[in-house]
Amino acid sequence: MFQISQLSLILKSLEVRKVAQLEQTEKVINAKANFRVKTCRSLLTPKNVPYVFIAPAFLLILIFTVYPVIFSFILSFQEVRGVEKSFVGLANYFRLFQDPVFYKSLLNTFQILIVQVPIMLFLSLLIAAGLHSSMLKGKAFFRISFFMPAITALVAASIVFMILLDEHFGLVNYLLSFIGVEAIPWLTTPFWAKVSVILVMTWRWTGYNMVIFLAGLQNIPSELYEAASIDGASKVKQFFMITIPQLKPVFIFTVVMSTIGTLQLFDEPFILTQGGPNNATMTITLYLYEAGFKFFDFGYASAIAYVLVVITAIISWVQMKLVGDE
Repeated sequence: MFQISQLSLILKSLEVRKVAQLEQTEKVINAKANFRVKTCRSLLTPKNVPYVFIAPAFLLILIFTVYPVIFSFILSFQEVRGVEKSFVGLANYFRLFQDPVFYKSLLNTFQILIVQVPIMLFLSLLIAAGLHSSMLKGKAFFRISFFMPAITALVAASIVFMILLDEHFGLVNYLLSFIGVEAIPWLTTPFWAKVSVILVMTWRWTGYNMVIFLAGLQNIPSELYEAASIDGASKVKQFFMITIPQLKPVFIFTVVMSTIGTLQLFDEPFILTQGGPNNATMTITLYLYEAGFKFFDFGYASAIAYVLVVITAIISWVQMKLVGDE
């Protein structure tokens, strides 16, 4: 009996020690957790919490936007041969301003810009005004139909247009033959190649700008039209005296954005004509691409890119000064 009682006492003492150790360990863990919580609370104040939340996005912008911009600017003053780089100063820029292909691509880009942007915006405004009419039924269907080209895969659409505009087997020339028009070499002559690029661009972006104009039309107060109707103004006069002035901010936005988009034109000429024939559809961005990824002259391509940035900035500034408010 005595031995059994001693054994039970030993077991109890061991159990008490074990419980005490567990309690001590729990206290240590709780103390560390409380310390971490206090530390986090001291670091995350109401002032710096927003910066913590935007830090991941800001880091991505630094890596994928700011760094490439700075790197390409430095690269424009260098000559790249394989993995070796050598500083050449302004040699790439001097070479650029003596390059006839660059001036040809610049001329092509401005020709497309001057012709395509006004036509596209006129059609966009016309379609938006029609879809805004209260007499039209099924507006949702027509809005989706006109906007669909903007979200269609450009490669697939360009391949379809290549088939449609084929000189010998294209549907367009086949339909024109019924009215006595001879086959048009849409993609093989300089003039018609430009026309083809303009057609595809207009088809693709008219619906996109139509949606912007439609949003602007819906924000014009109906009271203005009611007052004009009471004064005897016709629909045409209301359009030119009320609609057009009220859409001035929309016009500024669409003109500037369409101009920037056309100066960056690449996909349509690259897929349809590859810049041909005889550089007739070579644009600045397409020339930049060929310099960098066809001839691997990355320093020269970077110089083209920064000249394009300067041209785009100057044109946008001039447009804002001419049509924008003070």
